[in-house]
Amino acid sequence: MTLPTALVTAPVRDRALSLTSAELPAYLYDLSALRDHAAFVRSVLPERGELYYAAKANPEPEILATLGPYVDGYEVSSGGELDHVSKAMLGRPLAFGGPGKTPAEIMAALEQGVERFHVESAHELHMLADLSARIAPEAPIAVLLRFNLPLSADSLEGSSLAMGGRPAPFGLDPAQADDVVRLLTDGRYPHLRLRGIHAHLASGLQAPELLGVAESIVTWSRGLAERHGIHLAEVNVGGGMGVDYAEPEARFDWASYGAGLARLSDAHPDLVLRIEPGRALTAYCGWYATEVLDVKRSHGEEFAVVRGGTHHLRTPATKGHDQPCAVLPVGQPWPHPWPRAVAHQDRVTFTGQLCTPKDVLSRGVPAAGLRAGDRVVFALAGAYAWNISHHDFLMHPRPGFHFLGTSAPR
Repeated sequence: MTLPTALVTAPVRDRALSLTSAELPAYLYDLSALRDHAAFVRSVLPERGELYYAAKANPEPEILATLGPYVDGYEVSSGGELDHVSKAMLGRPLAFGGPGKTPAEIMAALEQGVERFHVESAHELHMLADLSARIAPEAPIAVLLRFNLPLSADSLEGSSLAMGGRPAPFGLDPAQADDVVRLLTDGRYPHLRLRGIHAHLASGLQAPELLGVAESIVTWSRGLAERHGIHLAEVNVGGGMGVDYAEPEARFDWASYGAGLARLSDAHPDLVLRIEPGRALTAYCGWYATEVLDVKRSHGEEFAVVRGGTHHLRTPATKGHDQPCAVLPVGQPWPHPWPRAVAHQDRVTFTGQLCTPKDVLSRGVPAAGLRAGDRVVFALAGAYAWNISHHDFLMHPRPGFHFLGTSAPR
C-alpha cells in the first residue's frame, strides 16, 4: 500500500535520497521519532506501572539505548539476547523469558544477576531451583510463573497472533497452577521467591481488547493468590499492542490504555502491573530504503524489482501483508546509455532480488510513472524486520544501518 510521502519524516527522506546506489538498501532509524513516541507512552502509563521493552522486537544497541530513559528494564528470551542486551545496557534490570531455556542459559542469567525469571513449566522450575542452589544459594531468585490462560473468542478473533487460550508450547497449563505454586510455598525451594504471574496471551490487539485481557489476567492471579493465602507483588500482562500495517497512520490508543491500566492499578494498589511491548514501541521509527532496479510487464501486470527484498525485510512475507511504502522520485539525469525502465500502468508490485515468487514486499501500489533509479522507503520497519529475516539466502550484500540523530552509520 502507498504511504503518503508527507508521513515520511524529513530525516528519513533526506537520507534516502542522499545515499548512493551502492549504499542501498539501508535501514534508516529515526531516533528522534523513537524518543518522542517512547516519552509519550511512558507519560500515559500509571505511576506504579512498569514498562519493560521486549528486546526481540529490535535488539540494535542504538535502539536499546534510545529507549533507556523511558523503560524500567528489558525482557530477553535467549542466552544470546541476554548476553547482547546486558552488554549494551550494562547494569539495567533484565527479565529472562521464553520457552525451552537451557541449563547453560539459566546459569548465565544467574551469574549475571538477572532480576526476574519467567518460568514456563514445572520442569523449568525444578531446573532453576537446582542450578540457583548451586550457583547463587544465598541470593533470592524472583520467579514469575507464566500461564497459558483462557482467552475469550472475541479476543482471539481480534488477535493477529495468539500465544494463549489454546494449545501452545508457551507457559503452564492453568490446571497445574495449584501444584506449581505449592512448589514455591511449601519450603522446598527457600531461595526461590514467587514474585508474581506472567501471561502474554495475544498480539495485535487494540486498547479495549487488551485492557480486557489485562483485567482477566489480574482477576485470575488474585484468585490464585487468595486460594493459597499468598501475596503477589507483580502481575505481568505482557505486550501485544496492535500495529496496523494496512493503516500505518492509525496508532494504538496508548492514552486510553494507560488510563485503563491506571484504573486497574488503583483497584489493586498493592500490585505492580508490568507491560512488555516490543513492536508497538519501535515499529514506527524504522524504514527500509532501497532503489528501483527494473520495471517490467508480465501477463498484464507491472513489477518493480528493487535492491534487496524479503531476505532483509521478511515482515510482509511472514505476516502475509503489503508493507506500506512511499516512492521518492529521483530526478537527476539517467547515468546509463540504455533507456530508463518506466511504469506505464497506475499500479505496480514491488518485489526483491530473490529467486522465489514469495519475495514480494508490496502489491498493487499506486505508482504511476515509477522509473528505474527512483527510491522507495518501506515504513513500519523498526520491529521484527531485519532481525527475523533470512539474511544469507542467495548471499546478497547486507543493508547499511543509519541511526539518524546520533552516531555515524555502520
